[in-house]
Amino acid sequence: MLKSNEIIEIIKFVNGSTVDEVHYEHEGFSLRVKNQNLQSAEKAGVEPILKEAASKGNDVKEVYQEETAVQPEQDKSEETQNHFHEITSPMVGTFYASPSPEEPSYVNVGDKVAEDTVLCVLEAMKMFNDIQADVKGEIIEVLVNNGELVEYGQPLFLVKPE
Repeated sequence: MLKSNEIIEIIKFVNGSTVDEVHYEHEGFSLRVKNQNLQSAEKAGVEPILKEAASKGNDVKEVYQEETAVQPEQDKSEETQNHFHEITSPMVGTFYASPSPEEPSYVNVGDKVAEDTVLCVLEAMKMFNDIQADVKGEIIEVLVNNGELVEYGQPLFLVKPE
């Protein structure tokens, strides 16, 4: 059976790649990870490598690190990387910008935030988790839409640190 850190690696791999789905079964354990961020399902051929590794009993994490050449796309400009702080999702879940549909958003572009300011709520398995800013600054951009499914490590906000 896979360890939790190996499952997290698979989720990160699928999120940062062009693979649309990975399915792993071993001794009654089944794991299916689907990439909801893909624009096209025919971008890479990494899934056969993972299937082959699973069928031979190899460690999927090792095969991923050694045999794949797929790298996450870098679509952020150098300026964004150097001057703004990304607040990323600590889990897979549904992004909510406000505490309820009738209430205003926790934060908007231009708002000043402190390290403990609640920015949004992520729902995972009927549990609602407050996501706080981990830096003091100004909200520059909200990178996801209300009600959107987000992945582990996915950027949610850009903050200009003070």
